[in-house]
Amino acid sequence: MNPLDWALPAATTLLIVAMGLTLIRLLKGPNAQDRIVALDGMYLNGMLLMLVLSIRYTSAEYFEAALLIALFGCVGTTAMAKFLLRGEVIE
Repeated sequence: MNPLDWALPAATTLLIVAMGLTLIRLLKGPNAQDRIVALDGMYLNGMLLMLVLSIRYTSAEYFEAALLIALFGCVGTTAMAKFLLRGEVIE
């Protein structure tokens, strides 16, 4: 029996649970900083979910989607943090 037969569905399930928990933090966060960290966690969990799906279905398109999610997540988190610090994104 291949270890990936049980590891990939377990990883998918745990990542979906983690996304649900970060969604709760995103909606209930007491301040804006908590919400930004939760959104960053959602990006990270989404990227990891795409990578697990890529391994599960042996498809390279999921890797490209994971790369785009990581890129947009990094840029979005940086822009939101800069907005919270200075009140504007573009100087």
